[in-house]
Amino acid sequence: MSEQGKGSASASTAAPAPGSDTYKGWLFKWTNYLKGYQRRWFVLSNGLLSYYRTQAEMAHTCRGTINLATAHIDTEDACNIVLSSGGRTYHLKASTEVERQRWVTALELAKAKAIRMMNDQSDDSGDEEPTSQSDRSELQGTLKILISKLDDLSTCNDLIAKHGAALQRSLSELEGLKVPLEGGEKIKAVNERATLFRITSNAMINACRDFLDLAETHSRRWQRALQYEREQRTHLEETIEQLAKQHNSLERAWREAPTLVSSPPSAPTNNQGSERVRKEEASDEDEDTEYFDAMEDSPAFITVTASESTQHRRSQSNLSGASGGQASDWNQDDSMSPSCNDVSGKELQPRRQRRTHIPDKPNYSLNLWSIMKNCIGKELSKIPMPVNFNEPLSMLQRLTEDLEYHELLDKAARCDSSLEQMCLVAAFSISSYSTTVHRTAKPFNPLLGETYELDRLEEFGYRSLCEQVSHHPPAAAHHVISQRGWTLWQEITIASKFRGKYLSIMPLGAIHLQFHSSGNHYVWRKVTSTVHNIIVGKLWIDQSGDIEILNHRTKETCQLKFSPYSYFSRDVPRKVTGVVADSGGQAHYILSGTWDDKIESAKIIQSSRGGSGSEGKQKTVYQTLSPKLLWKKYPLPENAENMYYFSALALTLNEPEDGVALTDSRMRPDQKLMEEGRWDEANSEKQRLEEKQRAVRRRREAEAADALDEECEYDSGREYEGYQPLWFHQRRDSLTGETNFVYKGGYWETKERQDWSMCPDIY
Repeated sequence: MSEQGKGSASASTAAPAPGSDTYKGWLFKWTNYLKGYQRRWFVLSNGLLSYYRTQAEMAHTCRGTINLATAHIDTEDACNIVLSSGGRTYHLKASTEVERQRWVTALELAKAKAIRMMNDQSDDSGDEEPTSQSDRSELQGTLKILISKLDDLSTCNDLIAKHGAALQRSLSELEGLKVPLEGGEKIKAVNERATLFRITSNAMINACRDFLDLAETHSRRWQRALQYEREQRTHLEETIEQLAKQHNSLERAWREAPTLVSSPPSAPTNNQGSERVRKEEASDEDEDTEYFDAMEDSPAFITVTASESTQHRRSQSNLSGASGGQASDWNQDDSMSPSCNDVSGKELQPRRQRRTHIPDKPNYSLNLWSIMKNCIGKELSKIPMPVNFNEPLSMLQRLTEDLEYHELLDKAARCDSSLEQMCLVAAFSISSYSTTVHRTAKPFNPLLGETYELDRLEEFGYRSLCEQVSHHPPAAAHHVISQRGWTLWQEITIASKFRGKYLSIMPLGAIHLQFHSSGNHYVWRKVTSTVHNIIVGKLWIDQSGDIEILNHRTKETCQLKFSPYSYFSRDVPRKVTGVVADSGGQAHYILSGTWDDKIESAKIIQSSRGGSGSEGKQKTVYQTLSPKLLWKKYPLPENAENMYYFSALALTLNEPEDGVALTDSRMRPDQKLMEEGRWDEANSEKQRLEEKQRAVRRRREAEAADALDEECEYDSGREYEGYQPLWFHQRRDSLTGETNFVYKGGYWETKERQDWSMCPDIY
């Protein structure tokens, strides 16, 4: 397999000097034309160049290896390095020319050493001479030296024998002389020692000759054995590399399988995505489980999925909506308590057929820049906008859309385990963003005193009420009560800024959720929404930031991270990861997925501290069970692209209801006209309503000024209360310490009496 292209490199980590046995450092390796240059950790050792995504991966996963003994090293420009071996090509690039030269020097030295090692261990296929000229010369030189040394020993042996014989003759002659008896005895002893010396010398020479003969006999056998071991090692390395590629390919296929299986039959097939997977199969690394290119943004943990056969399968926490295993339905989750899945006949069937379509959106052109160029830096709520930028729903109705996946809370209310309940609450908090992925139009700013009710008591067991409690800053209060064991309330203030290229929307305020049976009280806040390409290009929305969900009763937490989209990132877009921990900080569940598709949960069975990442941050490795599907987005209705990309719930929000309050958003005339496609009339009506609201505000400010004058004049004048909402009043929250608008009751009783006389005339 060949990877064509170029990449960039950096060696920020200290590495041994070129020429040592091991050389390590960061290089940017070219992957493909979509992913571009990706940072990799390279290790040069024993004539092999291997690379990993991170330093921590050195302990368990090698992404690729190239043998320098057969590789061709080339340099394209000041920083590029090209390695070719067989059909594989690595395009690398260093950050500087100096750094590039260090790597080239290290690679050349390692290549020379690898060739030398290979030649030293090469075999001559039997008793034939080695084919390499250098090997033949080296072997012949060694043999010549050994033969020379043996000749020296033989010469020494001859000299010893000659001199020994002469010595013995001299001693014999001495014995024949007439000498005293004592002298004769000494000469005889010297003669015996000379004989012993000659015998010992002959034995030494014979042993040396035997050693040389034995070495010559076995040298080729040893060379063949060493060559066999080297071939086995090379074969094993190639096998491991092929297995790694197959493993990565299987991971991709497994990871794609849940998406294809869980897609509804009516959903269009993502041919582009499947085609991309086919194109990426040629790569020798898993392109679907990559961390952020900016290493400091990478997750602080890695998950490892454990199968039932106790074999371990490695997986990342940032999967494309999954944690690494095949997603199964939440109701099939063996790790969840049965009470979470026990519906016990409580699911009520809808009793009313709701509408499934609205008039198609008209195609009106508008000069956007002529309107927006004077709005840079201003609060969005203070900018007069034509309905062309809107969708025919108010902000109160958008808040109500958070309840589209209310069944998650119904399941959570039946959970005995608070940690399992936290997983479902986290999935619910993420699901509220699923409708925003295509909804680039802004909702109508509610008028002060505007309300919206959603009564689904008979169908789904809950009632929802929203009221606009403040106009500057715009704030809405929301209260939901469910017969299935939960209550939700929130006060949201929208802060938004137009920055020329993008629009930032910052929801301020806490969301409260309490379960009746357990008393578990969860609190969290929303993340920032960003609308991109305001002036030029296609509008698109991204969610980014962190959410902390806190159970105030048990002190258990869930940390969610919404990763911002980056063109250069290897991550799946709109990724969300999270960790559910108990009051002591011990992690129990891993959450992963995307906020526009699905969220899965994996139960942690073991955790350990892993190696340090590229920036020195230590990552936690979590071993988990197979992931279970918590939440899956409903498919959009047919023809949704012509109906403002409304979901099935959103299509029903403006449907006429009998007996609603006179301030209900369904009664708002400009919004109704826009939904009917009469945008010119809607713009005129919108201006009328806004001018009416401004007139009411001026009158209220005048009354406040008069009350203040009376107080200054008489010291005990009347106190002006200002505007007071009908159905909500301010109370200090004992948990957060904030002063919020909470439901004070009375709305549903008033609806039963059909007495709306207290409602202000806002339309």
